[in-house]
Amino acid sequence: MEDAVTSGKPDTLTINRTGAAANRRDSLRGVQTKSGHDRDEFPPAMFQEGGKGASVRHINFSDNRGAGACIGGQCRGLPDGTRVKIDVVD
Repeated sequence: MEDAVTSGKPDTLTINRTGAAANRRDSLRGVQTKSGHDRDEFPPAMFQEGGKGASVRHINFSDNRGAGACIGGQCRGLPDGTRVKIDVVD
């Protein structure tokens, strides 16, 4: 996430859960799978800014799913169209 934002991806994103499947498909198109890893995209697919042109990396699947659960939990209850700022903290 930090690298993606540093390279110009936005850190303030718009929730768009209804577009998540299409965004995920667009962002991961052409990126081969790698055993033991997930393809992680930023901005995440659940945001309007995700999709084609997203930064994609192979990362440990548990790290990816943990981060996704954290973001999803923080956004739970927020309606589509809500703008959120993503801050990476240690």
